[in-house]
Order: sequence, then C-alpha cells, then structure tokens
Amino acid sequence: MNAIVQYQAQPVVRRNLDFKLEQIPRFWFGGDPFLTRMFDALSLTFPDGERYFIQSVRLFRDQIKDPDLQKRVADFIRQEAQHGIAHDKMNNLMREQGMPVDQFIQRLNKMFKFELERRSPQYNIAMTAAAEHMTALMAETFYSYKDTLREAHPYVRALFAWHAIEEMEHRDVAFDVMQQVGDVPENLRKFTLAWTSALMIGFTIYRANVMLKHDGFTPRQRLQMNIRGLPWFFGKKGTLTRMSKQYRDWFKKDFHPSQHPVIAQYDIWIKTLAETGDPIQAGEAFWQAAED
Repeated sequence: MNAIVQYQAQPVVRRNLDFKLEQIPRFWFGGDPFLTRMFDALSLTFPDGERYFIQSVRLFRDQIKDPDLQKRVADFIRQEAQHGIAHDKMNNLMREQGMPVDQFIQRLNKMFKFELERRSPQYNIAMTAAAEHMTALMAETFYSYKDTLREAHPYVRALFAWHAIEEMEHRDVAFDVMQQVGDVPENLRKFTLAWTSALMIGFTIYRANVMLKHDGFTPRQRLQMNIRGLPWFFGKKGTLTRMSKQYRDWFKKDFHPSQHPVIAQYDIWIKTLAETGDPIQAGEAFWQAAED
C-alpha cells in the first residue's frame, strides 16, 4: 500500500504578477488557431471555476478543526483568487478579439449556481477535489518535456507555469477537506473525476470551436482543424494521454494527491522568481529546465 503522504509543497500566495498579456498575438501558440483557442477555452473557465472551488471548500470551513488544514484552506482560497484575477485579464483579451466571453461565463455561472444550490455539499467538494487533481497534473502534462509548449508564446507559457506551480502547492487541500470533514462516499469520489473530465473536455472543445467560428473559419476548416489538432491532446502519444497513469491513480482506494512527486524543476521556478521577481523569467527558466 502506498504511504498516505510522500511529497508536499506548501501553498504560497503570490500577488500582482505581471505576465504582459496585452503584448501577445492573436494566435499565440505558434500561429496555430486551433491549439491557441483550445488553451484559451481552458483559460476562460478558470476565473469562475476557481470561485466555485472556493465556495465549495467554504461549505465545510466551519467544520475544520485541524489548524494546519485551516491555514492551508486560507492559502488555497487566496491562491485561487489570484488565479482568477490573472485569467480575467486573459478573458479581457479574448473579448477585445470579438469572442463571446460573456456568453460563456453566463452559462458557466448558471451551472455552478445550480450545483451549489441543488447538489449536496459532498458532491461539490468531491467535484472540486477531482478538478484540482486534474489541474495539479498540468505541470507534469505541459512542462515535463520542452517540446510540448515550445511554440507557445513565452508570456502565456509563463502564466500557465505559475498557475501549474500553485495548483501543485495546494493540490491536496480540497482532497483533505473532503476526507477529513466531507464524509464523501467512495463511489461519489470516483464518479466525480469521470464526470468532471467529461465536462471539462467537452466544454473546452465546444468553446474552442465557437471561438474559431468568430475568428472567421468555415465549418469545413474547423472540422479539419479538429481532425489535425485533437490528437495533439488525445492521440496515442498525445499530451494528455501521457498522464493517464497518474490520472487513473485517483480511482485507487488508498489514493492521496501527495503520492505524486512534485515536478522536478519546481525549485527552479521558485528560485528564479525569488531572485528576479519576474514571473516571466521564472516561467522561462521552468520551461527551459524540462527534458528535451
């Protein structure tokens, strides 16, 4: 049986980081509209999604007696709030490009409102813990190999690097709330990862294609882009496919997020930010330290 705790990184709240997003081109992923809009669609969900995570954890905050978990929850909330602010700036860029960002967000908020009002607190904390499992894998998924984000603009690459670092730092917070005070049945815990994954993947692809339509691409062009682009994520050697083992660990009865190691170059990001105060330089050093 795996040890319950193997690897830990404490949440650190970092404010006022400037990623100079106003300087990035429209198709910032190597001029590829499909990959750009897939990442844009993912980024678009973060501000309101993370506000939902905060609300889900707050449902149990008064029941938490462990001082260490209380502090980690407070830092989790502060980190998620900062993520929302940064990705709101990304959303504003998409608005300026003519994307239907507000329409997407209105639908998102209706869905989150329904979940919080109609579903049990146990369901919501399990959904949050499952989503945090997925986002915590972002660092390994996108930054283990240099080639994965080689064509991405350095400023956006730095934004996602910072987000991934902090997701790893608080990856076990919602999970520990779920375990210690959530009283979540094992079947519900397992179900929520499958359901969260289906929602996240489905909505990301849908929103990306809506944005491509607003970019002026025809249905035939969008179909061709999907055929060419989706294997980058989901193909036999796709970026997300490579992480399938760590993803599936969630379904083991004795799983805990801290059983997964922190990405090898984590300390490089921390050290570079401390030395320079510049998240773009930290993101670049983090990416450069990945395997070739």
